[in-house]
Amino acid sequence: MSIMPELHPLNLHVHPDAKTASQELAQEIAACIRERANQGQRCVLGLATGSSPLPLYAELVRLHQEDNLSFGNVVTFNLDEYCGLSPDSPLSYFDFMQKNLFSHIDIPAEQTHIPNGLLGKEEIAAHCQQYEQHIEDEGGIDFQILGIGRTGHIGFNEPPSGLNSKTRLVVLDEITRQDAASDFGGIENVPSQAITMGIATIMKARRIVLMAWGSKKAEIIQKALTSPPSPNIPASFLKTHPQASFLLDTTAAALLTPADS
Repeated sequence: MSIMPELHPLNLHVHPDAKTASQELAQEIAACIRERANQGQRCVLGLATGSSPLPLYAELVRLHQEDNLSFGNVVTFNLDEYCGLSPDSPLSYFDFMQKNLFSHIDIPAEQTHIPNGLLGKEEIAAHCQQYEQHIEDEGGIDFQILGIGRTGHIGFNEPPSGLNSKTRLVVLDEITRQDAASDFGGIENVPSQAITMGIATIMKARRIVLMAWGSKKAEIIQKALTSPPSPNIPASFLKTHPQASFLLDTTAAALLTPADS
């Protein structure tokens, strides 16, 4: 018989806009980085792509350039990567991270990690196991950043994704591919598969923050926060994590009621 995971009091923060919310989040991440540095330790960050983390990355770059925040002790693990895209493709998440964060800060290249989307099918399982092991070798993720897709996915954990899922090859939902179609010049050009950290991998992080901005995210945010934890809405599992927060702007939170918080 399965046992329902324990639910924790909902940690919900609603801000007027994404920039204000991202500034608050960047300060928390900066404090984590500096605390680890003062202890002579590395800070391990789990990073997301897409539009949601862009204002956060811009603020982290500003803190580096204007407030002397060093990323020399930071190790990063990205959530996912499309299959079939080379790192130098402008649509790859490798390129996304270089353009929006890594090339603007002092993080050593060897301390950044992104799944390899160019592996042959026979190589992927071993690569995923190695990715999991590398995270463990670094002591686990201190701070995991997430966005949310309209399917309720975190990373590319499309429904249904179980609580025990680990880094693996996944098939992308048609809704997810439709949402990416404009970037790729048509849905026929959007990869159908990706490599993603699993729900279990994400849930091992000591601190998790899910960001959501805009009215297009309001419906799935409402479902994730009001539905029981379920593989059918993977983001709903975050309610069982004792240090997970939902960071929203007012439009993403528009369908929530006071009872939901």
